[in-house]
Amino acid sequence: MAKPTLRTKLCDILGIEYPVVLAGMGGVARHRLVAAVSDAGGLGIIGAATMGPDELRDEIRKVRELTDKPFGVDILLPTMGSIPQTPGTAIGPDRIGEGEGDIPKNWRDMLPATQREFAADLRRKFDLPDEQPEYPTPSGRREGAVFGPGFTRSQIDTILAEKVPVFASGLGNPAPYVEEFHAAGVKVIALVGNVKNARRVAEGGTDVVVAQGAEAGGHTGRVGTMALVPQVVDAVAPRPVLAAGGIGDGRGLAAALCLGAVGAWVGTAFVVSKEAAWDDILKQRILDATEEDTRVTRIYSGKPMRNINNPLIEAWEEAGVPTLPFPFQGAVIQEVTFAAQKGGRKELGMNPAGQISGMLNEQRPAREILHQMVEQAAEIIQRLRVDVPAVTS
Repeated sequence: MAKPTLRTKLCDILGIEYPVVLAGMGGVARHRLVAAVSDAGGLGIIGAATMGPDELRDEIRKVRELTDKPFGVDILLPTMGSIPQTPGTAIGPDRIGEGEGDIPKNWRDMLPATQREFAADLRRKFDLPDEQPEYPTPSGRREGAVFGPGFTRSQIDTILAEKVPVFASGLGNPAPYVEEFHAAGVKVIALVGNVKNARRVAEGGTDVVVAQGAEAGGHTGRVGTMALVPQVVDAVAPRPVLAAGGIGDGRGLAAALCLGAVGAWVGTAFVVSKEAAWDDILKQRILDATEEDTRVTRIYSGKPMRNINNPLIEAWEEAGVPTLPFPFQGAVIQEVTFAAQKGGRKELGMNPAGQISGMLNEQRPAREILHQMVEQAAEIIQRLRVDVPAVTS
């Protein structure tokens, strides 16, 4: 069978064959999946949210060992909140992330007692082992991965030093870094969930805007994809826009192009790929899910995240205990998820997935997922030209 032809402006901008970009999902989009998507003609993006410079450098080089095609790196550039404490004290952006010595040694003890005590109650409720991460950090993920200016700077320096062709910000505005990325020949992608932020990142010089609808897995907004994409396209024109959220096959890709986007940013469909660095138990929970089995919650990071629903999410939400701002909520819930992992209760952990979960029913190679998506989209577009011809007066 001849290879399908589906080329848009995005392909020329990023130097790729097909207008499909792998969402930079932390913990999922590592070198095997990234290289597989890029090698198949799309753009693979490393999900490097919590990767320090050494780990990120290693991942970049592993991608290059597997493919010579373009790829990118996605990090988070969030605006972080502060947690009020006793008068005159707070944990905030000015106290984390500049370097190891800038993190108060007792930072965890400074977190509010309400959330810490409730986390302990949850461990007891689910009969989880009384184990804690040996070195918890405010990022809630890895030792040394502390979100803040210093940590972000170390990631960006690594991306520039390794001459990665594409940079993506899954959260936040990349405007402060656009000039130096462009000076190094790096294309910049920014993900947004509303028109206001689309205008903001476009004005900051972002090359490609990703309009992500609320159907998407992981951190997400409140506006549906069908409503959001054309409004963002109009707001930032002629800057190119990628559609995200609810796109899992060629029908979604074709719809994105009809809405004015130049391609699709795809996450959940690749989470269940064979190359995804995700636990098979969690992949299977996505494959078993219906379109109604996801829920938006703040309990894992402090920001709204669409996740496969589970008893831990239900217990926190039903209790009405407030979540802390990013990234401190992750530090609180980490004690529960770490104990759940040790106790064989992986289903209680973070498992981001979109509402397209109900469309997915098997693990497949990323190449097969991408090529089937492109072939189906190309066939739909060709068929529409015949079956629904334009009417002119």
